[in-house]
Amino acid sequence: MALTQITPFIGAEFTGLTYEDFQQPELWNQFVEQLHQRELVVVRSIALTPQQQLELAARLGRPIPFVLDKYRHPEFEEIMISSNEVRDNKPIGIARVGNFWHQDSSFVANPAPYTLLHGIKVPSDSGHTLFANAADVYDRLPEEWKKRIEGRKALHTVSKRLRIQAEHVGLSVAEFKAWIETKHPKVEHDLVKVDPDTGRKYLYGAPEYLDSVIGLDANDNAAFFALIDELIQTPQRVYTHEWSNNDLVAWKTQTTLHAVTDVEPGVDRTVHRISIELH
Repeated sequence: MALTQITPFIGAEFTGLTYEDFQQPELWNQFVEQLHQRELVVVRSIALTPQQQLELAARLGRPIPFVLDKYRHPEFEEIMISSNEVRDNKPIGIARVGNFWHQDSSFVANPAPYTLLHGIKVPSDSGHTLFANAADVYDRLPEEWKKRIEGRKALHTVSKRLRIQAEHVGLSVAEFKAWIETKHPKVEHDLVKVDPDTGRKYLYGAPEYLDSVIGLDANDNAAFFALIDELIQTPQRVYTHEWSNNDLVAWKTQTTLHAVTDVEPGVDRTVHRISIELH
């Protein structure tokens, strides 16, 4: 077994591990410690059944069923299938998930703190996952902006990324917006938080899930969104995970920003995803 730091700013990577190795308490504790301190942990090429992935997730907390039941694993409702594959003329999962920078489910009041992905059928040359550390983004904010946002709250919304479903056909734009406000009301979070694991301040909010920073006018909100977009996507501060089949990837949802890149046309990509809340 080998353990290395992926970059100076985020990530740890294990190689040469098996599911059975995780039965050793010392090794599991090392995995959890790396997750808490490095925000993101990759275990390369570890063969797992869906049940074994679920068992590992349950050691971190309580796996929760995906909100849309038609994209759940047929045997394990806690596993969401993210896939562009079609079998018997039916999609086996939900395609194009997370193809924009975000922190998982920041648009709800109490987002699950961990996400665990297992690569089932993944291309090596597209469909990568990009990661950035929200504490690193905060550190690189100009001091002027750190002072301006200190103690402020922000409104988060899913409205920019909500998909139009069959049930919405025929609605006017105004009616659809009203439906969103009813079904997915905006939620308020502190814009700057402190990670209890590392003691570092981090920025909680990415423009695609942010509505506004409370107390800033429209011009200042636009300027702030443009600034943090630039900081999040600074190439030198982004880790690109190029997937191999059976990679297991875990991250802390509040301190880890991420986005999936496009998959080449005609190429299949399937990963199993579990959201994990605290016990």
